[in-house]
Amino acid sequence: MKTSTLHITNGDSTTKYLQKLNIKGDFITWREMLCEGKTEVYVGSENFWKIRFNQLKKSYKITKKQFIDLTLKEYRNLCNQKTQEEIVLWFEYDLFCQINMIAVISWLKHYRKGRKISLVCSGEVKGSKKMLGLSELTELQLLDHYKNKIELTQDDIEYADYVWSLYCSKNPLQLQNVYQYQPSKTFKYLTNSLLAHLQRFPSIGNGLNSIENHVLTVASTNKLSSKDQLVSRLLKEQEVYGFGDIQYFKKIDDLKSLFQSYSPIKLNETGQKIQQQILNAYANFRNDTSYLGGAKKYNFLYDNSTNKLLKITSL
Repeated sequence: MKTSTLHITNGDSTTKYLQKLNIKGDFITWREMLCEGKTEVYVGSENFWKIRFNQLKKSYKITKKQFIDLTLKEYRNLCNQKTQEEIVLWFEYDLFCQINMIAVISWLKHYRKGRKISLVCSGEVKGSKKMLGLSELTELQLLDHYKNKIELTQDDIEYADYVWSLYCSKNPLQLQNVYQYQPSKTFKYLTNSLLAHLQRFPSIGNGLNSIENHVLTVASTNKLSSKDQLVSRLLKEQEVYGFGDIQYFKKIDDLKSLFQSYSPIKLNETGQKIQQQILNAYANFRNDTSYLGGAKKYNFLYDNSTNKLLKITSL
């Protein structure tokens, strides 16, 4: 017999945690990383999954079987969940989760109209100096989050759907207006995530984005003996991205031309000059196959002095 509540979680660890606490309802785990690579605005469409599989296959060597078993089967399970009166979303404060969250809300807007949708979102916790993910909460803290879940209004749903459409557009410039002038009280962590997203476009200063520059800075200012140590340090220091180790290993591999050695970690001369903003790497890294949402990564530049994203008019 179906229950009256459907829980859509941000990952397997959250799902297992909630089941351990005997929280009632059916569970769907959203296994995607929509903050990485190209996206399509119509979540769940044939073209959407085609684009996502090609992205994951190219970037992370995901096989078709893995994609079907881990992602598509769970999505099909979601499609079959049609009777619940309330849908509860469990997501976190970081870029990874926030992008997945607005995509799921967009899907719900189109395919579960009129349902009661509630949000449990972790981040700031009283007594903690750092932001906390759902699996980092104590049992009492998690249950308190659930007790105080936020019911989304139709305006909230429309807002999330609108931001998702901007994220998937070819021109992300309008996202600047959203995070600067149209913040949402309901989605209080989305503003910082959108800013972090815009800063993933290449900087005017040296042609690398904020994450790539941070990789070089950590590599050049610490004595690290291996890629594992470098990734461990990056995971510890990230504040808003919510990336896993495979994503950082991929980013280090993308920057391999700037490293002299991985054992120990050492930048080459070019890498040092780029890290010091003496050289600009844009021309060497520019390509037409890298996407952030719906936009080509190298069609835009981020100006750190004005905190604005600029479109390149001629390439």
